[in-house]
Amino acid sequence: MHGDLSILRLMIQASPVVQFVMALLLAASLISWSIIFRKRMMVRRARSDADRFENSFWSGGDLSALYRSIEARGGATGMESIFEFGFREFARMRQQGGLATDLMLEGSRRAMRVAQLKETERLEHNLATLATVGSTSPYVGLFGTVWGIMSAFSSLSNVQQATLASVAPGIAEALVATAFGLFAAIPAVVAYNRYADQVSRLELRYDAFMEEFSTILQRHAARGAGVQAAT
Repeated sequence: MHGDLSILRLMIQASPVVQFVMALLLAASLISWSIIFRKRMMVRRARSDADRFENSFWSGGDLSALYRSIEARGGATGMESIFEFGFREFARMRQQGGLATDLMLEGSRRAMRVAQLKETERLEHNLATLATVGSTSPYVGLFGTVWGIMSAFSSLSNVQQATLASVAPGIAEALVATAFGLFAAIPAVVAYNRYADQVSRLELRYDAFMEEFSTILQRHAARGAGVQAAT
């Protein structure tokens, strides 16, 4: 408790510039933690939705029925969205008639690629903010520390005899800014690396599904039959 009060006292007694730096770093930390919690739920939901969809997709059921159920719900995301876009485009081009199989498959792949890019953009949203907080916060805190130390030594210009006791409080106040910078940067860097890796894994999973689904569409298109089941 004494340590907490001492830190609070140092913050209150710091110079206005150092206080502004600490307030800025505190705001950056709060923003990054908000992004961390939201991104955690988003990535977890994306993985759960992908698992559930793959179970339905590879169950051997009617893909047309699966498509209709997804379309009826609306607001599909992740792997469901990729499947919906690809199936819709393939069915639309197939109804036109007279189109080569390669053209239908290429159109379906383009549609799935668009859906994948939208999903990737959604998952990567605000990751750049975490990277910015993680990379710049230590330097902002260092700026506050340097400014505080300069102010502490400048205040000694009118002192007859400078002692450690007279300069130590000012230096301690300045060092709090560095602590704030590290407090804001470390969680942001750890979270950025973690979620960037998880988003990359999801992208690879989406790529694998697109190839597998394209193979299914190619097989059914070559047979001249409807897309009935993922078998």
